[in-house]
Amino acid sequence: MRVLLVEDDPELGRRLGDRLRGADYAVDLATTAAEARHWPDLDNMAAIILDLGLPDGDGIELVKAWRAERLGCPILILTARGSWQDKVEGLNAGADDFVVKPVRFEELQARLHALSRRHLGKRDSALEVNGLRLDPVGRTVEDNGAPVALSRKEFGLLHLFMRRAGQVLPQGDILEDLYDLEAERELNTVEVLVGRLRRKIGRDRISTIRGMGYRFEK
Repeated sequence: MRVLLVEDDPELGRRLGDRLRGADYAVDLATTAAEARHWPDLDNMAAIILDLGLPDGDGIELVKAWRAERLGCPILILTARGSWQDKVEGLNAGADDFVVKPVRFEELQARLHALSRRHLGKRDSALEVNGLRLDPVGRTVEDNGAPVALSRKEFGLLHLFMRRAGQVLPQGDILEDLYDLEAERELNTVEVLVGRLRRKIGRDRISTIRGMGYRFEK
């Protein structure tokens, strides 16, 4: 899953980005309000993690602008500003959660999972499609009750396929979801990853649509 981290402190952005990538998120980093304001594909993000103190504007105004444009992506404010007035203002502006720095990464991750569950509109975030059950919080996969061992990228790919079961996914969309914007990307990376996943869950579950991409069958 992709998250947009809006943080102007280079060191903090690097360290938090590394922790999120270690937890299997693809992380895009914006360092200014202007950059974040027009970031591509915001609605495809699992969440936005937003600092309030940006060099070219206040994060609260950024939240208001996004919500005015009907952006539905969950927004988590992560800031050193911890007064109750800041919290009320941030939540009233349209943020889904407000976390004060410093925070343990485990708590931040739990809050991201909670936002994801609420965004999906259900308490149980597990996905079930055609005999497969994937739990993104527990990071487990079962095939008709039998556990399936997947690598991090295989798990991320299956999660994407199951979220969009029945849809044709171009290779470019898969790369966007699984890898940071700055990461080295090659289309044959997707072919290799799909091949590995097919060997573990069965070839008939993933169809190749020639010239268009892949479809996970319902």
